[in-house]
Amino acid sequence: MNICIRDEQPHDAVHIESLTKAAFAEVTHSDQCEHFIIRALRRANALTISLVAEYEGAVVGYVAISPVVLSDNQQGWFGLGPVAVSPAQQGQGIGSQLINKALEMLKHSQAKGCVVLGEPAYYSRFGFAANEKLVMAGVPPEYFQVCAFNQDVPTASVTYHNAFGATS
Repeated sequence: MNICIRDEQPHDAVHIESLTKAAFAEVTHSDQCEHFIIRALRRANALTISLVAEYEGAVVGYVAISPVVLSDNQQGWFGLGPVAVSPAQQGQGIGSQLINKALEMLKHSQAKGCVVLGEPAYYSRFGFAANEKLVMAGVPPEYFQVCAFNQDVPTASVTYHNAFGATS
């Protein structure tokens, strides 16, 4: 499958929204608000990295990276997600390609690291691991994972952008 990964363009927003709705429609641990989160991040100009995967002219995947706030006020940390792949194309490596590209771009931007809230078995393949030094309140520690680019993990709690509370 010949996938083109590129920066989101303004005309992609409607496709990203419908793709994200479809990708999370059957996910039991989702509240189906991911498309609202992306919209709110975009409106707040808080999408540090926003990539789409395109196949034969159609948007079939999406990844977002946005800044997070650390309780120790350290800068340079970001959150991965949402990540969405069209249900018809899931399991073909599109999500992995998007995540790898987004993390590569983030590393080149002099970021210190990235966090993700997600399935440990999946995200560990990208270098994410739970770390007791960097935590998120109210979340099982094994599902909140860290990927430090310089091996220095601060002792702090993490708060995602308030767009992650979007419900409409």
